[in-house]
Amino acid sequence: MSTEKYIILRSREISSPTRGDMGTRGAGVNTFSRPPATIKLEEADLTKRERNDLRRDPRTRAIAMPMPLKLIAPVRRQATDTPPSPPLDTTATWGVKAVRAPESRFDGTGISVAVLDTGIDPHHPAFAGMALVQQNFTTEEPNDLNGHGTHCAGTIFGQDVNGTRIGIARNIERALIGKVLGEGGGTSATLAKAIQWALHEGAHVISMSVGIDFPGYVDWLVQQENMNVNPATSMALEEYRANVNLFTELARFVQAYSTFGQGAIIVAASGNESNRPKYEISVAPPAAGTGIIAVGALGESDKGLKIAEFSNNQADISAPGVDILSAEAGSDKLTSMDGTSMATPHAAGVAALWAQRQLEMTGRVESQSLMAQLIASGTYAALDPDSEEDDVGTGIVQAPLN
Repeated sequence: MSTEKYIILRSREISSPTRGDMGTRGAGVNTFSRPPATIKLEEADLTKRERNDLRRDPRTRAIAMPMPLKLIAPVRRQATDTPPSPPLDTTATWGVKAVRAPESRFDGTGISVAVLDTGIDPHHPAFAGMALVQQNFTTEEPNDLNGHGTHCAGTIFGQDVNGTRIGIARNIERALIGKVLGEGGGTSATLAKAIQWALHEGAHVISMSVGIDFPGYVDWLVQQENMNVNPATSMALEEYRANVNLFTELARFVQAYSTFGQGAIIVAASGNESNRPKYEISVAPPAAGTGIIAVGALGESDKGLKIAEFSNNQADISAPGVDILSAEAGSDKLTSMDGTSMATPHAAGVAALWAQRQLEMTGRVESQSLMAQLIASGTYAALDPDSEEDDVGTGIVQAPLN
């Protein structure tokens, strides 16, 4: 009997989650009657009968076929010359200043952040002295061969480079670097495993600038399975929905962890598929999952900060994502990139500052309140007056000041 590979998320005991609503797509509040200490995530080759049996099992929280994972690639990359010698005063990038990180007394002390991306260049001076816990979920070498993950990590916690401040939470001492994408790509199963790894390693904030490749999966079904485009699209849509549910359930378990352990939140890029003003695309998974904070990208304009033309809508929060200067892999320099991938680490860095504040005030980080604080920090004050909530969410994310 033929089998197909599936991702299965289940608990060893039956739980009854109850869900609330904070009024925002990504800010669902989930409480569980029992802590999810015994959740199990696995891949298995299943027959049709086995798959149906698992779907009827009340312990099964989600079941989905792995879908191709792709980098939410920068819309633009631009090399830049790093100042040869430090200026008298450190100058922060416009994005770091826009989220008011230089005004905050918080610096990420005591907080762990996970970056699930293309890895990191651990030799870049932006990460000097940091404890980088690297986990390779690909078949290539563990360090960053693309540069995307290095750039994102630099925005979250990078140290100053030749007098330029690129990082928001510069005193994070331990960063979890999950390499989920290599040149051979990856799958949603890889990302799901990396989320579980980051949670078990004690991450307070999980940052992801990757997405599910829906068009690529349709093409694969047409070319490799010799299917007509119409049934291929319908099949891809079915698995798309199943994968959104998978990441929603994973986000629930991440939130519920704080009922008995350290809390964590997931921050993800909304995607770069829009082409404003011609058309707008809704937030892509995994950011589309309920309980995952979707981040839109902002750029500078004469009227104030404005949604980037490529940024998908239905974001929960927005952050700087155009002309973002950060660490360049394979060198000791900085480089500029555009994309919701660049906005996401700004939000993740600010989340780390809010997590530090919560840790200092209460002795622990609690997922639901951290998510609420981050989303509530958004403001329209610096935005173009024509900004719409569907595009920018609650506005540009802001660091806690005291």
